[in-house]
Amino acid sequence: MASASSTAPVYGVAPLRAGQGSSFVLRRLHSLTGIIPVGAFLFEHILISNSTAISGPDAYARQVSFLANLPLVFFLELIGIWLPIAFHALYGFYIWYRGDANTASYPWSGNWMYSMQRWTGGIAFVYIVWHTYTMRFSGTDLHENPVASFGKVAAEVHNPWLMAFYVIGLIAASWHFAYGIWLFCAKWGIVVGDKAQERLLSLCLAFFVVLTVVGIASLYTFHSRFQNLPGVTGNIASRHAAIKGAQ
Repeated sequence: MASASSTAPVYGVAPLRAGQGSSFVLRRLHSLTGIIPVGAFLFEHILISNSTAISGPDAYARQVSFLANLPLVFFLELIGIWLPIAFHALYGFYIWYRGDANTASYPWSGNWMYSMQRWTGGIAFVYIVWHTYTMRFSGTDLHENPVASFGKVAAEVHNPWLMAFYVIGLIAASWHFAYGIWLFCAKWGIVVGDKAQERLLSLCLAFFVVLTVVGIASLYTFHSRFQNLPGVTGNIASRHAAIKGAQ
């Protein structure tokens, strides 16, 4: 099996080696779930679903309705999203706990990137859990009422603290996925050789920028555009009233 061992000292990434028993299998599964299905979910969520909001509440509601009406949607979410995310996150925390990126002793740029991968993974996990809970399991059921979806998200990001949290979470998730693609290709021996891996790294960093820009454009749309529509205005007003009543 090809590996990225020749570049591991430069980038701070230890290659996966055969013959490591269950640890090897778990690390393989961890690496794989980061791309499919977790990475695919982030790609769809940021670049497809959320970006439809830029076209307005109706376009966003149609996308939410399409996803909500997929066959066996609960089991698709459970098997294709929630369980893989839980495994990827929890085993990732274990790797983080057991690992040592040596950023203090060996401050290579790749080593810092690998450390950022650990930190952004933690932030992204909190962000995804919060976003999933508030959008999917609290307040208006968007599967039953997709028309309210734009207003519900808009009401959430009108809280300045939550808006900041969403921006940080978006950037963290985008970095974790984009750099995770490079790690996956290096560890699985898909891309070998210094030059090839450097080119792939540049592409992954560009992909991170694209994800971040599209995601922030979507957040800006939820926060600042289409705010005078009745459904959006009502959701925001209800959110502000709930916050004021809690004070």
